[in-house]
Order: sequence, then structure tokens, then C-alpha cells
Amino acid sequence: MTRDETLALALSLPGTEAAPHFERTAVKVAKGRIFATLGPDGTSLNVKLTPDQQPVYVDSAPEIFSPVPNAWGRQGWTTVDLAKADRDTVAAALTAGWRNAAPKTLLSLHARAGA
Repeated sequence: MTRDETLALALSLPGTEAAPHFERTAVKVAKGRIFATLGPDGTSLNVKLTPDQQPVYVDSAPEIFSPVPNAWGRQGWTTVDLAKADRDTVAAALTAGWRNAAPKTLLSLHARAGA
């Protein structure tokens, strides 16, 4: 996937916005909670998974997913290689990250809307 495709997919989730974050582009939900960041060269995405979710993604597709190599990675942040990932894979990771960051009121509204 391209950077623009990935950003559009992230911004299609309810209550999201993009903003600069150091050399990356952050995708935030409600009150600035970051759930994903796009790398400056557009080839990678870091997504906010939980420590329990991370190994499920990494073990299922180690060529696509890897833990961020620092304390953030131990907290669940996971890198997605966009060149190797398809739309459905990126959408699943972004949705998981969004759910991990979104407030309960937004999750409830999203669930009632049938998403």
C-alpha cells in the first residue's frame, strides 16, 4: 500500500485527524490520542497494538509486522511494512489501533452504527 492509501484508510475511521509528529505523520482520535504514525518515507506504519495483540500480528505475518525496536515496542507498538501489506491487512491493524486509542463513547457510537 502507498502512504496516501494508508492515510486515507486511517482517516476513514470515526473521529480521526492527521497531524505532524516529529518527522512522522500521526493519526489521532479524540483529544489527540495517537493510534498510528506514518514514516517520513511512506514505507512504514507504526500502529498502537496492545502487548497481547502484537504477537498475534507478528506471528501471523512476520514479513509484514515487527515490534518497534524499543520501549514503545514492548508496549505493543508495531511496525507494518506497507510495501508487503495489502489493504485488508492494513485496515485490520489500523482498526485495532483505533479501538485501542478511542474513548469508550466513540467506540459505542461506532458499534451502534454497525461498523
